Amino acid sequence: MSDSSSWPFSLVRRAGGLVFLSGEIPVADDGTIPEGIAAQTDLTFKLIGETLAEEGLSLADVVSCMVHLADKADFAEYNAAYRKHFKDPLPVRTTVQAQMIADVKIEITVVAAART
Repeated sequence: MSDSSSWPFSLVRRAGGLVFLSGEIPVADDGTIPEGIAAQTDLTFKLIGETLAEEGLSLADVVSCMVHLADKADFAEYNAAYRKHFKDPLPVRTTVQAQMIADVKIEITVVAAART
C-alpha cells in the first residue's frame, strides 16, 4: 500500500494475543496488477507475508482468512493457489463474492496468532 498515513485505518493491530491485518490487494510495488486469479492470489499472500514478517510472524501463524473474490467463477483456481500457501493446521476461512473498489480480482484479510 502507498503512504499508509493517508488511510483512515490501521494496517496492523495487535490485541489479545492476535495480530490483525487490514485487507491486502495484489498491487505490486511498481503499481502493476498481475493477470489472473492465481497470480493475484500469490502476490496477495506474498504481500501479507511481508507484513507479517515485519511483526515477527509468517503465514504459518495465520489462524483466520477472510477472502473477497470479484468473480465466483474464479473460485476453483483461487482455491488451488490459496492451498499452496498453508500447511496443516489450515486457517479457518470465509470466502465471499464481492464488488471490488479496485481493479483486482481478490482481497484477503488475515488474523495471526502472536508469538509469545
